Amino acid sequence: MNGEAVKTKRKLLAVFAHPDDESFICGGTLAKYASLGVEITLVSATRGEMGRRMGNPPYVNRESMPAIREQELRKACEALGIKRLIFFDIRDKLVEFYDSESLINKIAVLMDEIKPDVVLTFHERFGGHPDHCAIGKATNEAFHRTRQQGALYFISFGDAMESPERYGYTKQEVVKIDVRHHLEAKLAAFRAHRCQTEIDEWVWKPDRDALARLGSHEYFLAGSQFHSLVIHHDLFQPPRAL
Repeated sequence: MNGEAVKTKRKLLAVFAHPDDESFICGGTLAKYASLGVEITLVSATRGEMGRRMGNPPYVNRESMPAIREQELRKACEALGIKRLIFFDIRDKLVEFYDSESLINKIAVLMDEIKPDVVLTFHERFGGHPDHCAIGKATNEAFHRTRQQGALYFISFGDAMESPERYGYTKQEVVKIDVRHHLEAKLAAFRAHRCQTEIDEWVWKPDRDALARLGSHEYFLAGSQFHSLVIHHDLFQPPRAL
């Protein structure tokens, strides 16, 4: 899209594990595409009720956490421009033990309904958390079973995919998104997840200082094998599939 407004309605489906995954990992990208008119649906498999952070000073407990984190996620979605939010209501930290066929089917039904141009999820090996890996594996399976016509990408942490060779991939399989003009929305989403970020002093510093801590790019790994000789910078213009 290269900074131009979307001429036809594009759709993006993001399937993650917890409230805050969307903001902390790829909030800039979601805000960017939302600002360009992309219709974004976000799935959170859990309500994050087993999170270890309880606010600073603590004001959340196990009973109140699901409702609080839901409301925080809704505020984060407003900040990022995400219009549709779906919870699967799987218990936090138990996604890997949820019936796999049932989970795959839930995601497949959504894909068939939405027909997304782009699907984002976690990599099943590089997700960094069992819940992340499990939701990524199920999403990957649902994507291929339903033979989606769009593109599948795995989100990544920080600038790890600046050197994808360490993970067995090439730069041609990575999409690098410039999010410099959407960091204010990303910071607002960080702050919306208050009980999770109050312990991080930098998040609550003056805007200029806090924004300086956010990376200017976010990275996405192609979920299928692609053949390309160029580096791509737009999730909606993927390399040519083999």
